[in-house]
Amino acid sequence: MSTTLEQTLNWLEQEGHAELLTQLQHGIEKEGLRVDTQCKLSEKPHPEALGSALTHEHITTDYSEALLEFITPVFERSSDALEFLAELHRYTYQKLDGEQIWPASMPCVLPEEEDIPIAYYGDSNVGKMKYIYRVGLENRYGKMMQTIAGIHYNFSLPENFWPVYQRLSKDNGSLQDFRSASYFSLIRNFRRYSWLLMYLFGASPALCSSFLKDREHNLETLSEGTLYLPYATSLRMSDLGYSNKAQASLNICFNHLNTYASSLNRAIRTPYPAYEEIGVKVNGEYRQLNNNILQIENEYYSDIRPKRVTQSGEKPVHALMARGVEYIEVRNTDINPFLPLGIDQTQADFLDLFLLTCLLMEEREISMEECDQISENHQRVVTRGREPGLTLICNDEEVSLQTWGQQILDQIRSTAALLDKLSGNSQFTDSVDLQQAKLDNSDLTPSAQILQQMQEQKLSHGQFVLQQAEKHMQDLLQQALPPVVKDRLTAMTFNSLEEQRQIEATDETDFDTYLAQYLAS
Repeated sequence: MSTTLEQTLNWLEQEGHAELLTQLQHGIEKEGLRVDTQCKLSEKPHPEALGSALTHEHITTDYSEALLEFITPVFERSSDALEFLAELHRYTYQKLDGEQIWPASMPCVLPEEEDIPIAYYGDSNVGKMKYIYRVGLENRYGKMMQTIAGIHYNFSLPENFWPVYQRLSKDNGSLQDFRSASYFSLIRNFRRYSWLLMYLFGASPALCSSFLKDREHNLETLSEGTLYLPYATSLRMSDLGYSNKAQASLNICFNHLNTYASSLNRAIRTPYPAYEEIGVKVNGEYRQLNNNILQIENEYYSDIRPKRVTQSGEKPVHALMARGVEYIEVRNTDINPFLPLGIDQTQADFLDLFLLTCLLMEEREISMEECDQISENHQRVVTRGREPGLTLICNDEEVSLQTWGQQILDQIRSTAALLDKLSGNSQFTDSVDLQQAKLDNSDLTPSAQILQQMQEQKLSHGQFVLQQAEKHMQDLLQQALPPVVKDRLTAMTFNSLEEQRQIEATDETDFDTYLAQYLAS
């Protein structure tokens, strides 16, 4: 059965189920480089005062030892996730010795590539595996790409929504299969329309020239040490950021869970000639976990992922196949340098609306031709999104960005109207109105405002972002961390260090055997 968005929203309201749309589940993961006062990458190890990066639930590292990652629990209200994220920032600022958290996606002034420190997780088998995986990323893609930071927005519907939605859809299969198929429908629509998010929220139109040292590129010089494209929205999401020729051959367009999982399974078991040349263990030192297209599933880069919480030792793809999709992870969100957390309530509200609309709107599969068009639209918007007269490919025709964007916003506005009716305020419609203003006037987008401020104040990329970093730190620290929160995070710091010690003390298997067993599972 194919229903329009309006029909679905009306049915949910008339049948008394619309309240389920107010019970969304949210989690936020936010990365940020530690930098010194000269906007250079920190050379210090992950602060022990922040606990163990291996075992701490909420404060860890990503690729580099200097790349912090904050992880919130799951909350029904996105405002609670944002507040928890603010508390993690406040706590961390108190533990950083004269350093700042870099509030931008594109990195600070980078040292020579060999001097970028890879994250270290101790001497346990699981810690060594995490480290060697990152050594493999270095040998495959270089370290520069791994210093890019972003925000991951995790989103799901409440479990009691799915039987209701299955009944509306007249689906008679298993609830688990229906839920997974519905999330994949959301993902496909997200991929079709996520160029709009890049236009509205892209916040990386410029970068420090050290990022592209000795690399060919087509960027222009904005000022000394700063490169940019005049109409770019998100260079982070362009080919300058996460690009991978080996992965391009996977052709994953997210039509079905089983084809998605089989593609990933094939990739983590299929050798790739260029990686075979690197070698796996050379002269007693690991250069990568294996020589396959993907070392592990997490190496596959996509701007959105289907996810399922894994059990101890379980591979993500096995968890998906066994128990279905549990939530989705949006990965295309730039860190907005103007915002203390890189994201705010208005953006979270709009993301909720966008994702709900992608779920509830008409569903169809993505052909290979459309897959190519999606990639082309993405590239046009991240590099030229604010260019006057820019067109995108919609149903095999060139359509203006504003015309297509307006069609999408009109649908999102229907979802916003229902949520506002349920809550008794205009919070969601207001968030759409703010995005409408950006669609009408590209000068209001974060990417345009970043370039404007840099040009007006004659600031380099590094000077601009460091100026924002200092302001955000002062603003966040003006509000004291509640004693109960400080005590809880302090206890987590101590417990995480103790947990790492216990893991290291109880390892009984040598690493070669441990790795072979993991890869064979």
